[in-house]
Amino acid sequence: MTPRNQRWWLTTDSAEIIVNAAPEQVYRLVADLPRMGEWSNECARVDWVDGSTGPEPGARFVGHNQVGPRRMIRYSRNGRVLIADPGREFAFATEEGGVEGTIWRYQFEPVAEGTRVTESYEVSRIPVWARILDVPVNRHRELMETMRHTLGKLKAAAEARSGAADARPEAGDRV
Repeated sequence: MTPRNQRWWLTTDSAEIIVNAAPEQVYRLVADLPRMGEWSNECARVDWVDGSTGPEPGARFVGHNQVGPRRMIRYSRNGRVLIADPGREFAFATEEGGVEGTIWRYQFEPVAEGTRVTESYEVSRIPVWARILDVPVNRHRELMETMRHTLGKLKAAAEARSGAADARPEAGDRV
């Protein structure tokens, strides 16, 4: 459910999909942050930094993003892994001006068809200039489209690896 006034003030939202693969398998794809550019249409790549080499609480990274027409707007965000619980949850925070601004979370729930994957974001702090830009560009809509795109790509990759050739959305998928 979209929070009140989300169009004008980013707060939190989520998207989910059913993936015909085990939770641990989907988790491994998500937690391999350097591969995020394969799934996301906004994040081009992620680099581990400050001696971090993989997904564990406290690991630091830099995400390099591309948005806008022809992905011409490029920016990078520092981040830190908050939760790395294989097969259950993976969460990280991205920084805005050196302060954690947005928490991104992936939750993995076993279901009869495989795994329900929920991607969500929670904005706690973003700069005033970004809040001003959010309104005309409808950042909430962009984030929802990006989450649906990312989940669709994860589904296809996970199901290809698990031998499930049929990657069509299942009933109940919010894609």
